[in-house]
Amino acid sequence: MAEFIFMLTKDDTTVADCVEVYEEVRNSTLQWIGFKDIGVPIPVLTQLAERMHEDGLRVVLEIVSTDAEAELRSVEAGLTIGVDMLMGGTNPDRALPLLRGSAIRYCPFPGRIVGHPSVLEGSIDEIAGSARELTGREGVDGVDLLAYRWQGPVPDLISAVVNAAQGPVIVAGTVTTAEQIRVLTRRGAWAFTIGGAVFDRLLVPRGSIRDQIVWALDTAADVRAVLDAER
Repeated sequence: MAEFIFMLTKDDTTVADCVEVYEEVRNSTLQWIGFKDIGVPIPVLTQLAERMHEDGLRVVLEIVSTDAEAELRSVEAGLTIGVDMLMGGTNPDRALPLLRGSAIRYCPFPGRIVGHPSVLEGSIDEIAGSARELTGREGVDGVDLLAYRWQGPVPDLISAVVNAAQGPVIVAGTVTTAEQIRVLTRRGAWAFTIGGAVFDRLLVPRGSIRDQIVWALDTAADVRAVLDAER
């Protein structure tokens, strides 16, 4: 099934109470959890990542900085924090030398990224071509695709990027429904992220944060079960 990465974020910013939220969900069956490089001091995120690793989780930092120098500081922060994966960012030429020799997986954004919160622009061919070029580079493990922040036929976009990329495709941003999870799984995405929809209680209305997490995990498992039965 597609992996679920829970992001401790809302509006592309790490939530101020991320430590308390983690305590609420830490005994679930989550395998991946992450945060952004904006909103919470690095020392707090470092301590939080240590706790997550002690609990057996894999930790993700998603870069959403809007300029190259801030992005490089975020890459350095990821090294300091000790994350398992860096997602996002648009400056691989400068990020890759910093990551060389580390065990951190690197999955930058394909396509043209605009604004904050970030949106994706470009044609399907342009975005798929970007994914192909990025994953052809040594040190790039996959791509972070803002599929549901793009104006166009999202299923076709996901398929094109999955076919073009030489590595896993993570669908990030504005995943809020079971249908979206079915689509991205059927189209071959390796993982998806949800952050803001959890904090807005969009997955399970009036449910707790933990309820939202359980829903996402169960939905991903149910989709995989259906696909397996169809084969």
